[in-house]
Amino acid sequence: MRFVAIPTDVVAGYRDGGPDANGQVPERQVAEGGGNPCRHCLGMIPERAEMLVLAHRPFPAPQPYAEIGPIFLCAANCEAGGGEALPAMLASPEYIVRGYGADDRIVYGTGGVVATGAILTRAAELFADPRVQYLHVRSARNNCYQCRIER
Repeated sequence: MRFVAIPTDVVAGYRDGGPDANGQVPERQVAEGGGNPCRHCLGMIPERAEMLVLAHRPFPAPQPYAEIGPIFLCAANCEAGGGEALPAMLASPEYIVRGYGADDRIVYGTGGVVATGAILTRAAELFADPRVQYLHVRSARNNCYQCRIER
């Protein structure tokens, strides 16, 4: 099981001014510190660092279950994060963890709010279901996409 960031080529397109999922140029803002997780390095964007704010669709194509939502990215180049350990950006007390099938649609009954420290355990439980191909970790308060978990 591993945590996966938004692909570097997708992030590079956003940094170069390419359109987001709504067809808009990503906004440039200054990070307030502590509350702006980068979906590429999977760390927190440092206070007063420039960041991108944009709409992202973490699915390969539009379809009814392909949610679009706001995310933050470091405006400067950063290394792609990920791996087996819980990413540093997951600093809230709880998150939504939800399973998706090979068709990129929600596997009903898999979504729920999970304490941050229990994400790995819940992910292992969800991956025991053969219908689940990957998971999303999303904010428990606003449903914002955080990262993906793969087998």
